[in-house]
Amino acid sequence: MILHMLPGDAIAEEFAASGLEGETAICRECLIEGPVDAESLHDFWVQREQYLAPRRPDSNHSYAIDVAAELGKLIELPAGSKVSLWFEYELFCQVNLWFCLYLLRNTRAEVYRVAPSIRADVDVWKGFGRLGAEDLKECFSQKVKLQAADIETGNELWRAFRSGDHKRLQGLAVTASDDAFPHLQTVCEAETAKSTRPAGILRAIVDQGYTDFGEIFKEFSNRAGVYGFGDTQVKQLLASL
Repeated sequence: MILHMLPGDAIAEEFAASGLEGETAICRECLIEGPVDAESLHDFWVQREQYLAPRRPDSNHSYAIDVAAELGKLIELPAGSKVSLWFEYELFCQVNLWFCLYLLRNTRAEVYRVAPSIRADVDVWKGFGRLGAEDLKECFSQKVKLQAADIETGNELWRAFRSGDHKRLQGLAVTASDDAFPHLQTVCEAETAKSTRPAGILRAIVDQGYTDFGEIFKEFSNRAGVYGFGDTQVKQLLASL
């Protein structure tokens, strides 16, 4: 079995056009926000659904079918499977990647990390956005095979994140493989300041006279792209100011 875990619905169409072999699953979670401290996986799914449902009243997704079941495809993989995890560099995607590696902690599958590696440094936080099918094929050609130690690092990153252990996160960022986890130190530093820094940046933007949400979001993305916040997160943050 060949499985591609895509970071969201946004690249699904271009991925399909790429002609890359294998089945797809889509990560529709946003684990950067809300509680993630349930003890069992069953309780975790319940916890996440209860948190997200009132915040996504217009969503057509069934959490059990369209979110939990998609991620659950990583748990029981047939022998000889190959899994490609398509995740971007910023914090939003990194946290989801760590969770996927937590789910894969006992796997015997071959696991690969596919990143938006063709991006120039100045566009590092733009991820797979607006990349075409040929671009995605090029990113796939530069995939990195994760070793058992990398999967364990991802598992430990997830555990440190879910417990709010910033010291542990920073320690792991120093020792993690740069090939498997590029930009990890920058991302972990952003996580340690997540409770104050994004709000401060957004407040500065509003104080400078920005009122149109589209312009606010664009400016926030320029200044705080490392967080990878979507419009939902920025709107929630804006409402809290």
